[in-house]
Amino acid sequence: MSELFSHLKAYRKECVLGPLLKLAEAALELFVPMIVASVIDRGIGLGDRGYILRMSLVLVALGLLGLIFSVTAQYFSARAAVGFVTRLRHALYAHIQGFPYATLDRIGIPTLITRMSSDMNQVQTGLNLTLRLLLRSPFVVFGAMIMAFTIDSTAALWFVAAIPLLALVVFGVMLLTMPMYRGVQEQLDRVLGTTRENLNGVRVLRAFRKEAAEQQRFEEQNRLLTALQQRVGRVSALMNPVTYVIVNLAVVALIRTGALRVNAGLLTQGAVVALYNYMSQILVELIKLANLIINVTKSLACAKRIQSVLEIQDREQITEGLPGGDPALRVELDRVSLRYPGAAGDALESVSLRAEAGQLIGVIGGTGSGKSSLVNLIPRFYEATEGRVLVDGVDVRGMDPRVLRRKIAVVPQKATLFQGSIRENLLWGEEEASDELLTRAVQAAQAEEVVAAKGGLEGEIEQFGRNLSGGQRQRLTIARALVRQPEILILDDSSSALDFATDAALRKALGQLPQRPTIFLVSQRTTAVRGADQILVLEEGRVAGQGTHEELLESCPVYREIHQSQFRKEAAQ
Repeated sequence: MSELFSHLKAYRKECVLGPLLKLAEAALELFVPMIVASVIDRGIGLGDRGYILRMSLVLVALGLLGLIFSVTAQYFSARAAVGFVTRLRHALYAHIQGFPYATLDRIGIPTLITRMSSDMNQVQTGLNLTLRLLLRSPFVVFGAMIMAFTIDSTAALWFVAAIPLLALVVFGVMLLTMPMYRGVQEQLDRVLGTTRENLNGVRVLRAFRKEAAEQQRFEEQNRLLTALQQRVGRVSALMNPVTYVIVNLAVVALIRTGALRVNAGLLTQGAVVALYNYMSQILVELIKLANLIINVTKSLACAKRIQSVLEIQDREQITEGLPGGDPALRVELDRVSLRYPGAAGDALESVSLRAEAGQLIGVIGGTGSGKSSLVNLIPRFYEATEGRVLVDGVDVRGMDPRVLRRKIAVVPQKATLFQGSIRENLLWGEEEASDELLTRAVQAAQAEEVVAAKGGLEGEIEQFGRNLSGGQRQRLTIARALVRQPEILILDDSSSALDFATDAALRKALGQLPQRPTIFLVSQRTTAVRGADQILVLEEGRVAGQGTHEELLESCPVYREIHQSQFRKEAAQ
């Protein structure tokens, strides 16, 4: 937890002033029963109206001063809590951004979202309450007991009996509920994961009429979450009634003892009222403390979940002293294999490829053959489990990931655009790009009509590009990659929504790019890769063939089958 709370260092002043001001308010509150007792014994008992008026003004002054202390303490506590969580959220977000894809796959996106949002909010609430009440409530409890002893030590013994019992109840409930709250948060992760899957795949669900089945699965996950919350709620709910019972029994015993001692002339009526007020203060503060402990228990469970993510040290390390390759080759894959974490077998097995600068490399194969896995190794999104991946003759494990990815532009299978203008989306490729460069990229990506239809580069794009068709989104994501002017361009089946004429025009434009990048074109169409300098055919993660279009038609049955399935008439001729 030390790493977690190191972000509080910037708010040392607020963390000190907030509790101190609450203690000052509590100290003023402890004087109130004594003043009320003196008003009863002296002012009312002796009929001294002037004294009653003076003491009433003192009570008003104490109330106003306590209000000032309380509001100021709340300000400092809120400032520290909000500032701390803001810094922590930024640190967690930056930490997650550095995770390799394999780590993100292993942890899961839903649980990371929960920790960035729900857990953070709970930690903020817990810290705010802690700064305000953690010192105040025990101070009032023990301060009231001490003040009771100054009034009458015999009656005050009931305080000594009640406080340990109350502490036993409070801390017993805390120890029981802490692991339960962790279970609740983990089940909440599962509910969010189910919700995210259903929302992302809503079209597929409707297409296969799986709404009822997914609704049933969602309801089952919610039932489990509800059961866990009810179980922890039942335990937590015991705290208030049990503390009420103990305190009220102590109040009954206190009033009986006080009445006997007043009757014996050993205690005044005002003193009994003061003792009762102190017991009431203890009741109120212990209820606050009980609620604080429940919130702190939740917050500690959430803080541990956040800390567990911060403790993950998976990073793309730079390994020095790795053997190099041929610097004349832009990309070289040397007997590369890849196995995803937890997978039973390899996604890629002993794949080799040599690509020179300016070459067009086609990658083709059936669904699940490992095409995307292959191109994801080049920018080191995933680490090869065997073999080497070299860029410009340097093993990617020995390169700074930022330097490596500065050379590469990737257009993934799913075209993702962000809310904002077309210009803002294109500038993700290169922040300092000129309008001339943006225009050239748009032209090369065959996206001129898309930009024109939206009113130019300032045209608005909705989140995820919802106001565009699939082909329009793909063309703009390709344009964004071209703005980067990369040395290596990876198009991972990123033109699947384009018609044949637009796809052909796009390939022609890519071949005429002035910087002559090495292009990896992943596709399931043989028309898309037939003009490539090399075509790599994959089948179940293995190389089924390698060569030009004509060579593969002659020598590779897998490629020939793919081609004939798409051009049966041409093949028949």
